[in-house]
Order: sequence, then C-alpha cells, then structure tokens
Amino acid sequence: MDVNAAVAAVAAIAGACTGVIAMLAFRWSERDQARPTRSSLHTEAGLPPGVDTVLSVLRSSAVVLDESDSVVKASSAAYALGLVRGGKLAVDPMLHMARDTRRDGEIRQVELDLPRRGTGRGEALAVSARVAPLGSRLVLLLVEDLTEARRIEAVRRDFVANVSHELKTPTGALSLLSEAVMDASDDPEAVTRFAGRMQIEATRLTNLVQELIDLSRVQNDDPLEDAEPVRVEELVAEAIDRSRHAASTKQITMAAGGAADLRVWGNRGQLAAALGNLVENAVNYSPARTRVGIAARRVAAPGGDLIEIAVTDQGIGISEKDRERVFERFYRVDPARSRATGGTGLGLAIVKHVAASHGGEVTMWSSEGQGSTFTLRLPEAGAGRDRTPTGPDEDAQRRFHHDVNDLDQSTEIPAPEVLP
Repeated sequence: MDVNAAVAAVAAIAGACTGVIAMLAFRWSERDQARPTRSSLHTEAGLPPGVDTVLSVLRSSAVVLDESDSVVKASSAAYALGLVRGGKLAVDPMLHMARDTRRDGEIRQVELDLPRRGTGRGEALAVSARVAPLGSRLVLLLVEDLTEARRIEAVRRDFVANVSHELKTPTGALSLLSEAVMDASDDPEAVTRFAGRMQIEATRLTNLVQELIDLSRVQNDDPLEDAEPVRVEELVAEAIDRSRHAASTKQITMAAGGAADLRVWGNRGQLAAALGNLVENAVNYSPARTRVGIAARRVAAPGGDLIEIAVTDQGIGISEKDRERVFERFYRVDPARSRATGGTGLGLAIVKHVAASHGGEVTMWSSEGQGSTFTLRLPEAGAGRDRTPTGPDEDAQRRFHHDVNDLDQSTEIPAPEVLP
C-alpha cells in the first residue's frame, strides 16, 4: 500500500513538472514571436489602424517606439542605415528626441551626420530625422537620407564657383586691355599688341562658353536617340584635322593606324568632340618635335566586342597624385600651361560623360618621363551595350601605349609646314 502511494506521489510530481515546463515553453514561444526581426517587426494591437500600411510605402526610414523605448515597428531601410539594433534605437540623439516628444507631444526635427556601417571610409551619412507623437503612448521617427542630395549640392556649388572664376579671368583681362588700348590710342604699335591680346582672351572666353554648353548637352541629352554606326577612321581623321594647326606650330607629327573597317555605335557629333578633345590635349601637352599617336583596335569583352581608340603622347607624363583627378571639371594638371594653351579644364570631363552615355568608358595610363595614353572604349556597332565596362589592367594599358608609339612610319600623317 505504501509502495502504491509512493508511485502515485511520484507521478503527481512528474505531472506537475510537465505542466510547468509546458507553460514556460508556451510563454517563451509567445515572447520569441513578439521579438522584432530585421525584415519586419510585429504590429502590436496598440498601433493605430492603417499606420502599418502607410509606413510600408514611405520612402523614409520609419521607426515606431513605445513608452519603454522599445521598437514596435521598423522598416528594412532603418536597419540598413543602422538606426535599429537588437530591437532598440541605436542613435542616441534620436532617442533623446523621441523621449522629449513623448513627454511634451511636440514635433521635432534635426539633421545629423552618422557613421557608415560596415565601411572603413571616413565619410559620414547625412540624415534628417523628424519625430512626432503617434497616439497616446507611441512615437514615430522618420529618417531621410540626405547624403546624395548633399553631394549633388556640393558639386553644383563647386561648379558655379569654378565657372564664375573661369569667366572672371578672361572678362577681367578684356576690361583691362580695352582700357590700355584707349590709353595708347596715339601709339599704333601698342594698340596692335593690346588688340592681339584681346583676341586671345576673347577666344579663350568663347571656348569656355562653348565647352560649358557641350558639357551641359552631353549630360542632359540621350545620345543613343540619334545613334548610328560611326566609322572610327572618320573620327580619327576629323580629330587630327582639328589639331593640325597646333601640331604644325610645335612641329609635332601625328600618326594614326588600325582604324580601318571599325565602327562604333553612337552620336557622331559627341564622339567626334570627345576624340578631338583627347587629341587636342595630347598636342597641347606634348613637347615640340615629338609625336602623337592615335590607334584603334577591337577587343573581346563580355556582352560584345569593344573598340578601343588610344591617344598617346610623348610628354612628361602625369604624376600619381593627379591621375585620379584629371577627369574632374576645371581640374588642370599644369595650370600655367593650361593658361598658355587656352585650356579650360573641361575637355576630359566632356570625354568622360560622352563615354559613359555611350555605354563605354575612358581610361588613362601614364608614367612620368614616358608620356600618357588615354583610351576611349566604346561598344562596337552591332554589339551589346547593356553591360558594365571593365577597364584594361595596368600592363595591358602600358603595352598599348608602346604599341601606339611604335606605329609604322607608313601610317604617319605628317603635320603641314609651319606657317610663316
């Protein structure tokens, strides 16, 4: 009898333990289901009807906090920006704003710079945060990423400043020269000299305005709307003809090769302007009695063959610190020489935009003391254009530089005699 009682007692204890364990498991399951996830947090019953749907279509990052500062709901963009971590708002200034708004019900807004998550770059993430009460106990935080807008604004501000500076130089020179002409009205020789300088400054001003127009056009227009197969041989001939006079003045020989039977797809006018800028730069930055080479070739690439048009000079080369900036607007490797040659610093920026809008790219190889090679890489006519171009490696660019410099003498296009 005592044995039966003991067995019954053990069974009762076991049943009680099982019940406790089941109840704990049920509570733990409820807690685990209520825990926030990265994809979407649960919507508690206290969240006003329709708010969940509205937050899901907002472009801003959205976070809803309860009275204990726990995250009730957060969009995936909020996680991507690093605003929410472990179910909590991870940005202290935003958390303080939320608490103040919960206390007094006032809407608050502030702009902050946040460190980027998962990157070693020092640049910050610019955001605008706005906090508002949502019902009696919840607080809504909306965060807008302003980084790209800030960058565009900085580019626009720098562009306006640079344009103002560049326009001020020739216009100021014209004003001073016109006063000098008036003061030297009784000296024909001085008038002639000052008038010549006025022509130079007027030409520089005209070139600057024209290149600004060209840059605006290539940025805003879609060149492929009027695209056609363009013969590379014709582009090369036009670019050489554009720089013949400047080359002849410095006794520079221009050589071309490899362009026969090659065609690229795009806007003829923009392509001619881009290649013409590369050849003109090569002539302007080359020492006297040297050679500028222009060569084209077909290279295989994923998605379709590419046409590479390389322009090589035998100048002093470009230093390593300048190579990453040569395609920036108004940037000049040698400002003194650019002033002497009438350079505006926009030529390579135009080339870069033309190449990108045609589904290609422009690359540069340079070595101090050996010269430079700028290579325009464009889709061949008939080849696929919906791809991301991959530039040649350093060794390939160096070999191409030497190949262009070693063009056979029979392909040379000599510059005309120096004009008297």
